[in-house]
Order: sequence, then structure tokens, then C-alpha cells
Amino acid sequence: MLGPLDRLLGRQTPSHGALAVVTGAGSGIGAAFAIELARRGGKVVCSDIDEVAAQRTADAIQERGCGAVAVRCDVSQVDDVHALADQAQEWFGVPPTLVINNAGVGTGGEPIGDVPLDEWVRTLGVNLWGPIHGCHVFTPILRESGPSGSPKGIINVASAAAFGAAPGMAAYNVSKAGVLSLSETLAAELSGTGIKVTVLCPTFVKTNIVESGLQAGRISEESSQLATKLMRWTGFSAAKVARMCLDANDRGDLYCMPQLEAKIGWNVKRLAPGAYTRAIGMVSRTRH
Repeated sequence: MLGPLDRLLGRQTPSHGALAVVTGAGSGIGAAFAIELARRGGKVVCSDIDEVAAQRTADAIQERGCGAVAVRCDVSQVDDVHALADQAQEWFGVPPTLVINNAGVGTGGEPIGDVPLDEWVRTLGVNLWGPIHGCHVFTPILRESGPSGSPKGIINVASAAAFGAAPGMAAYNVSKAGVLSLSETLAAELSGTGIKVTVLCPTFVKTNIVESGLQAGRISEESSQLATKLMRWTGFSAAKVARMCLDANDRGDLYCMPQLEAKIGWNVKRLAPGAYTRAIGMVSRTRH
């Protein structure tokens, strides 16, 4: 949030008064991002493959007297993302200032070799190609619009799975690791442009992603039960995660790891990668 000194000096940040595009805005973290951005005085394009869900989020924002519109978009299809950018610019009347590549699907429960290849294709199509398409389409728009140094931002939603490498979650892990690397590369390329890049790496967030994955047959019953328990015990609310991530982007932080266990896992993995991998493998075998 802007502090008193920031307001006094007229400083701006990407999340305040943003013209924002949020993918996967129909529920969970995406809906929380959209609502929080509206609360910060922004206008929001709420995008989701489920247009009815996107409209619910837009309606919730409009009921608060803020500007929002729902747009259907399948982020795995680059033509949809180009159309999203066109519709956003038409609705705003100017280019967007903040893009949040959030859309994602959950999957897990089977080891490499047992995971069907079509599940790899589906997971990577949404979780990895979605952010790739979002960055590919929107980065030039942000880079070319407005003066250098003006407050603009890109947030890519990854996961602690990006570096956690938990067994039985290969497709999900790989997709999120790709988003982490994409974000780090983009941040380096945009250094000095005024466009702030943040990658969100939470552990468990209280959303419907596990339930949706179970219903679609992408997450096993055992994995679903474990994830649901961990969400209940250690998970943050989507609203809290969205607030923390927007604040991190405002500060110019590349990494946003809301929970303590994410920070611990990140540091242990970096300091002792071999020991970390052996330990997580032992924990997995104990569970089975």
C-alpha cells in the first residue's frame, strides 16, 4: 500500500489506479487480484476461460462502484490472448498498465511414466504457455506505451512447486518452474524500463484448484485429500496472497513468497540441493 509520504509526494505504483488485465479471474487468486485492484482504484479486465465465472467477478467489482469487464480467454491459445489485448485496449481507451498472468490448472498424483502425455500437454498449455503467451503479447504493449519509468507491472503466478519438485507432481512442477525462469528472464530484459516484474510462489492457498482438478480427473483422490488438509492447516486466503503480491510488485520485488515455508524451502534447496531432493523423496516414500 502507498504510505503517507508516497501520497504526499504524489508517487505512483503499478497496483494503484491500474488499468489491469487479470487472467484466471473467475475464481481463487485471480478473482482476489481483480477485486483488490479495484479496491486500489483500478479498472480491471477480468479474463477467464469460463466467461460466466469471469462475469461474476466483474459484477462483484461493479457492485462496489468500480470499473470491470469480463472477457473470455483460453490462455493456451495465443490468438485468444491477442484478442484479449485488443479488447482490453479498446475498453480502457489506452494500453493496460498492469498484466497478471494467473490462469492455471492443478494436476498430480502419478509418477513420471504413468502421467498420460495428454495431461502433460494440457498442464503445460495452460500453466506455462499461458504466461508465455501473456508475456509475448503484453510485454511489447507495456514497453512501448507511455514514458520510460512510468509505473507498470507484470505479475506471473507460479508456485513453490517451481522449486519444490515434490514427487507425483511432475507436470505441475515443470510448468511452474518454467514460469519462474520466464519471470527471471523477463525481469532482466526489462531492467531500467520502469516495468516491474514479480513472480508469485505461494505454497497452499485456500482456493478451489484442488477440487476442480479432482473433478476433472487431473488430481488423484489421495493427493486431493492431502492438499485439502494442508490448505486448511497452513493455507493463506487468496485475498491475503493477492495483497502481498501486489505490494511486492509495487516495491519492485522479483520474488513474492507469501508463506514462511516457501522461503525456507527456497533457501534450503539453494544451499543444499542434493540433501533437499533426498529428503523430499524420503517423505514421499513414507507417505506411501
